[in-house]
Amino acid sequence: MIRDRSYVTMTTPCLTPQEMEAELGDKLKTQRLSGNLDQKTLAARAGVSLRALRNLEGGQGSTVKTLVSVLRALGRQDWLQATAPVATINPLLLTPQARLRQRASRPRQRRAAQA
Repeated sequence: MIRDRSYVTMTTPCLTPQEMEAELGDKLKTQRLSGNLDQKTLAARAGVSLRALRNLEGGQGSTVKTLVSVLRALGRQDWLQATAPVATINPLLLTPQARLRQRASRPRQRRAAQA
């Protein structure tokens, strides 16, 4: 099913990973063009290959390193802070017994039903 991406945003949970990549690529391309940069110049500033930048903008897959390099070259590293903001107040830490978690716990095993 092909969707018109003009009205779907990245906050819409029904997007496929491919659609999210394409939308991210569109946003990066818009940022590049608003800075009046061509792909070759941005790729050189970011220290990535022209093919890697084209793949990123085209939503055809890329690496996190390429994404970070391009965002830094565009001066938009603040996008990374918005992806997973750190909670400033955790209500669980306000309780008297609260301790900051050091690691994730293991899934608990179910006990056999006793008859």
